[in-house]
Amino acid sequence: MARLVMKFGGTSVANVERIRNVARHVKREVEAGHQVAVVVSAMSGKTNELVGWCREASVLHDPREYDAIVASGEQVTSGLLAIVLQDMGIPARSWQGWQLPISTDDAHGSARILDVNGDALVAGMENGGEVAVIAGFQGVNLATGRIATLGRGGSDTSAVAVAAAIKADRCDIYTDVDGVYTTDPRIVPRAKRLDKIAFEEMLEMASLGAKVLQVRSVELAMVHKVRTFVRSSFTDPDAPELKTAGDPPGTLICDEEEIVESEVVTGIAFARDEAQVSIRRVPDKPGIAASVFVPLAEANINVDMIVQNISAEGFTDITFTVPTADFERAKATLAAVKSEVGFETIEGATDVVKISIIGIGMRSHAGVAAKAFKALSERAINIRAISTSEIKISILIDAAYTELAVRTLHSIYGLDA
Repeated sequence: MARLVMKFGGTSVANVERIRNVARHVKREVEAGHQVAVVVSAMSGKTNELVGWCREASVLHDPREYDAIVASGEQVTSGLLAIVLQDMGIPARSWQGWQLPISTDDAHGSARILDVNGDALVAGMENGGEVAVIAGFQGVNLATGRIATLGRGGSDTSAVAVAAAIKADRCDIYTDVDGVYTTDPRIVPRAKRLDKIAFEEMLEMASLGAKVLQVRSVELAMVHKVRTFVRSSFTDPDAPELKTAGDPPGTLICDEEEIVESEVVTGIAFARDEAQVSIRRVPDKPGIAASVFVPLAEANINVDMIVQNISAEGFTDITFTVPTADFERAKATLAAVKSEVGFETIEGATDVVKISIIGIGMRSHAGVAAKAFKALSERAINIRAISTSEIKISILIDAAYTELAVRTLHSIYGLDA
């Protein structure tokens, strides 16, 4: 017998019929003798509708009331799933974030989880085999008693946090895909599903463009070593392969030690929402980098892929990337400190894409970067900027070459199925 947390996203609970399908997945695990907690998102499209109502009511709305409104979508779903499970003869009850409680800080709209009290869930499982159906995406700031939501994708984070709190053997993330792929199958049809991927690799892929899991959920899973499966909710719950012992079909996100022999490269991620900013003829002297990047940090603009040229005649150029949504703000922030920094001009581009090569096997293999650069040069793809870490190489290129570059890199590292 195992203790499981099962998380179902918006498309999986889009209507009552799909909620019945989710209940069949839960019933399968209960009948196998497992203790089960379920975390659910709002029905597909419901959160957007609620957000729209808030904006219609007032553009400058109170974030505390915003959270009270948008958290209601998950409340509806958790109650409906509990009703359906009860109708199937399975003891179940719904839980809101504040009832456990899942305690958070007071950053309404993007709160961070501070603690999860899983005592009541464990007691229900052990004493009556009760299935806990938990509204994801939400918690409570105990100091104020107000509901706080965790930001988009927060139900993934809720699920992993609950799994850590109740010491679950596994956290299954059910979604509309059947696992994590080496890259986006819509770009590379020969992309293959990974059986296993290390926490660090998944964290890089999630932060660099892969949309399968929310970054914060992977961070939590890595810190607490919560074995996490990504699997499809649209598989027939009664399929024979789901009733066999061992790990279910999908992708296991786990500690590196569980992966016997790592591939040099695990996957290729890409992010289209990047913009390039360059400041020309910057005085090359101590403190200049701080005078450039401190104002950007104070404006809450995230900076990535910083490149500084070799100094010539006492001047240098600094190039970096920011999210496309922050491009104009970044230029305005720099323009405001132009006299202090002493640069000559600001240049920029939004028609760029960041492509990342990811793999823990890169730690012990030489020539990974050279292979990529050679392959891209043979296809006349110019590289604007490069950044590296132990397990990733990120390059910035013109957006027009996205598909060609991704397919090329996917092929040369032997990732094609």
